[in-house]
Amino acid sequence: MANPVDAASNPGQAAPRPPAMPTRRNTELLLLAFAALLVTIANVLVEANQEQELTSQLLYNGVAFLALFGIAHLAVRKWAPYADPLILPFAALLNGIGLIMIHRIDLARIAAAPERNALVNRQIGWMVVSIVLFVLVLAFVRDHRMMARFGYTCGFVGLFALALPGFLPYSISGAGGAKIWIRIGGAGIQPGEFAKILLLIFFASFLVSKRDLFTVAGRRFLGMEFPRMRDMAPMLLAWAASVGVLVFERDLGTSLLFFGLVLVMIYIATERASWVVIGLSLFAAGCVIAYPLFNHLRVRVLNFLDPLGRLDASDGDSYQLVQSLFGLGTGGIFGTGLGGGRPTLIPAAETDFIISAIGEEIGFVGVAAVLLLYLLLVMRGLRTALAVRDSFGKLMASGLAFIIGLQVFIVVGGATRLIPSTGITAPFLSYGGSSLLANYILIALLLLISDAARRPPPPSKPKPKQAPIAEAHTEMVARPT
Repeated sequence: MANPVDAASNPGQAAPRPPAMPTRRNTELLLLAFAALLVTIANVLVEANQEQELTSQLLYNGVAFLALFGIAHLAVRKWAPYADPLILPFAALLNGIGLIMIHRIDLARIAAAPERNALVNRQIGWMVVSIVLFVLVLAFVRDHRMMARFGYTCGFVGLFALALPGFLPYSISGAGGAKIWIRIGGAGIQPGEFAKILLLIFFASFLVSKRDLFTVAGRRFLGMEFPRMRDMAPMLLAWAASVGVLVFERDLGTSLLFFGLVLVMIYIATERASWVVIGLSLFAAGCVIAYPLFNHLRVRVLNFLDPLGRLDASDGDSYQLVQSLFGLGTGGIFGTGLGGGRPTLIPAAETDFIISAIGEEIGFVGVAAVLLLYLLLVMRGLRTALAVRDSFGKLMASGLAFIIGLQVFIVVGGATRLIPSTGITAPFLSYGGSSLLANYILIALLLLISDAARRPPPPSKPKPKQAPIAEAHTEMVARPT
């Protein structure tokens, strides 16, 4: 241990280097192993209840889960060693729960129609592509701040991707009444899933560079400082874009997610609640105006208000919502047990209403556990936002965490009749490639920001040793003439 007297008598001597900060990658590895164990046990229970035997699919699911998240862990260990050790395990466990439910629904549907293909194998294929993108983001985006230089480019590409399905024929972009797809042949993609990340990068970059525009005080009303009218142009443009998504793509969920992201990021950047009040008022006014004009939106609201009375409605019945509510009611507190329910009675149970399938088989306790996992994931994202030192990183991490939280609220609210159903999928849980790809890109960005927040600063170079004043040499300086 260094002697403080010696350090004081030698001011030029370098201070002792502080102990290295632990990376906690081993903690992450143990949590991933625990998640793999839970997923394997749940898969065994599903097959034991459904098939009365264990099949090779169980081994395939388990090996794929272990291999993919082992690769993801090694990538984090190499390129983001100081990242939060809980973010990846939470995402992995949620993904594993989704695989369990998709496999469980597969078993029931294949028993009724043996010619059907297993969706779980396709989902594992999407997981492979997702982990590849996850690794590429970690490898090539070494510093999250470099993305701020491409803010306007990301904004333009994101808006284009968000708007494109609305201008394509319904045969290419339509599904379930909304136009959110781009289908070519047998393949399809939802560009809106990637647009939310691109627009988030743009919003963060724009708010960092133009923060003063949103903080200029206007008139004071009801205890809040409202902005000047000429400063509301960005808010009005975002509102117009969200209403455009609602009108041309008939997608309430994406419209709500997009505009909610704008409001939250402006609030985080300015700490002024008046922006949220104005934004929510504008969005509510847009929905009220669109309600009588667009049948798709009106049907969803009517089904929400009176699901039992619209079971046989000719313009769009509420059968899916009613089955979701009956499934949740059947599950009760502890559920029917994995493999003991009938989630296939819910249309699209593996996508929009997977939370209802979970509630039927593992009950209120299981749904609460899943929501707790989401809550912890969002909390770790917000903790990253608090820890990172640059403003762009703070806004990015806050926005990424909020996207997950708002998506979960919209999905669970629609399945439980808290809000009208929207068709948005649950992050990591639901079947679907676009959502899974976008969410693993989101997790990779969050880990990069977390790594920057926790990474210790580089050691400072020691100052050159200087002689004490009593021993310093005298220098002769010629006086200028």
